[in-house]
Amino acid sequence: MTVVVKVGGARAVDPAGAIADVAALAGDERVVLVHGGSTAVDEALESRGVDPEYVETPDGVVGRFTDAETMGVVEAVFGRIRTDLVADLQTAGVDAIGLSGVDGELISGPRTSAIRIIEDGKRKIKRGDHSGSIETVDPDPLETLLDAGYTPVVGPPMAGQEDDGITPVNVDADRSAAAIAGALDADLVLLTDVEGVYRDPDDPATKIESVATADEWATLEASAEGFMTRKVMAAAEALDAGAPTAIVADANSEAPIRAALDGAGTTVHQEARES
Repeated sequence: MTVVVKVGGARAVDPAGAIADVAALAGDERVVLVHGGSTAVDEALESRGVDPEYVETPDGVVGRFTDAETMGVVEAVFGRIRTDLVADLQTAGVDAIGLSGVDGELISGPRTSAIRIIEDGKRKIKRGDHSGSIETVDPDPLETLLDAGYTPVVGPPMAGQEDDGITPVNVDADRSAAAIAGALDADLVLLTDVEGVYRDPDDPATKIESVATADEWATLEASAEGFMTRKVMAAAEALDAGAPTAIVADANSEAPIRAALDGAGTTVHQEARES
């Protein structure tokens, strides 16, 4: 069994539980750890006196606008996060190797230099973006590492394809994890700072536990707001690409990965996308 685990970048997410759980799973399960880091990027920008810029797309998804300066910060911050996670895993007895999406063109796709946004209620084109749309995940490097007993730690940037070659570009970590899970036919676990997807975003008692039909999928989509919209989008992409399940669960619970695989959180089954 292969599990792709995405550890969120929110301030409220402590990766220590996931690190310990990867160590507990090592030897029995093959794990790929994918990391975010948007909060750390924001903090690094603010320390330079730069306000992080977020934009809303016409389909309602809010994401970072990555200009040239921000891209430099993304590369530096995500590289540090990845190194720290590898060091923590090594300390826990896990043989870990860090990779960005650029390494071996692990994650690749066209660079998105201009994006459509909604600003003041109007559709506009904003140019100068350094992000990309995932088109391909090469599973071979990951399979090679996993078969050799290593735990890959993967994060942005990805290999952005342009007419004159490859350039590093920013990419969403949730959707990166989804693409990797699909390429490996692996279960996807998206760890975040809440217990799952709630019908009422302010009420944990309304957590949706299981999604296995088209009607249940429609309820899930309608319930997702804010940052959860992107996680539900990532779940759909993973399942459509071949992942058996996609789970949104609490990173701060005890043994968060094993708890998620045992039914904690919101578990979305492939049948929900097929029915």
